Amino acid sequence: MDFALTPEQELIRASAREFCEREIAPFARDWDRAEEMDREIVGRLASVGYLGASLPPQHGGLGLDIVSYALIGEELGRADSSVRGIVSVSNGLVGKTIARWGTEEQRREWLPRLCAGEALGCYALTEPGSGSDAAGLTTRAKRDGPDWVLSGSKLFITLGTWAAFALVFARTGESGPRGITCFLVPTASPGFEARPLKGKLGLRAQDTGELHLDGVRLPDSATLGEEGQGFKVAMSALDNGRISLAAGCVGLAQGCVDTSVAYTKERKQFGRPVASFQLVQEQLALMAVETQAARLLTWQAAALSDAGQPHTVEASYAKLYASETAVRAANAAVQVHGGYGYIDEYPVGKYLRDARVTTLYEGTTEVQKLIIGRALTGESAFV
Repeated sequence: MDFALTPEQELIRASAREFCEREIAPFARDWDRAEEMDREIVGRLASVGYLGASLPPQHGGLGLDIVSYALIGEELGRADSSVRGIVSVSNGLVGKTIARWGTEEQRREWLPRLCAGEALGCYALTEPGSGSDAAGLTTRAKRDGPDWVLSGSKLFITLGTWAAFALVFARTGESGPRGITCFLVPTASPGFEARPLKGKLGLRAQDTGELHLDGVRLPDSATLGEEGQGFKVAMSALDNGRISLAAGCVGLAQGCVDTSVAYTKERKQFGRPVASFQLVQEQLALMAVETQAARLLTWQAAALSDAGQPHTVEASYAKLYASETAVRAANAAVQVHGGYGYIDEYPVGKYLRDARVTTLYEGTTEVQKLIIGRALTGESAFV
């Protein structure tokens, strides 16, 4: 249903594809092998406005609608999911969270720098012992006179070692979701340490860190949102992040379709193109149908967000289906490529490795099912 896009949105998509094919795709394999991308990509992303694509113009962003932002995310996901993660964190998990929950002073201080690529942020929720059970986090923030003192650890944090500041969720009160507060923490603060995580299956070029906070002292003005409202802040950020992640998964799946169609038309076996075999066409058809279905679910969630309507459940629909589709499409792409799919001469092996984690972060597939089930039945399966 591409005809539903406006001419402006079509232009945004075409521009994003051209940028990705010029600035990202030619380098993705080398970055993946090295487990590190060229940090100059941050400046290039900022130069075309992608680090603030959906953020307010008065703070340096482009102010794009979320459907347009999803189109950019799809093209980035098609080129390299590691790079897409930078844009997703900058806009959804960090930027829109500050725009919604921050004070005017916090917005003025951080959003322009974020949009310009001068200061990346990270979203520090997951802990070594707390993943899907976000309300069970143990990082602690204690009052000490007019200040807060934070101690604890965070794990699997995208941009954890590149970020100039972190949104850190810490316990300030009772157990459970009501005792959590969000803090805006400069990573240069004494007691703050970030260590890179290497040896990942996928997203190998993307910076992923482990954070340690040992007596990090912050003024009361560092709280983002009200004390005790951190769980609401975290969940609102995930609604934004899930749309972006779903869009990236659509792009990854589309990359699998495009690469597989091209390969099967060129590759010959038994004196004819592999694309002429019925079982190969079945694989391609299923990949294409599921990719389009995931795309429409993502656009639905994005359109609801643009309309200012609740979209938590729709974001879960999109994230669940798009991430599972990306895994299935990548697995099928490796199959139709045969032995060539198992080496990095073609991108499908990387697609498979990058796709696998999408069913885990920003809410596992199982968590998305529980969110959807709760909406359907009115009964919560969460503890």
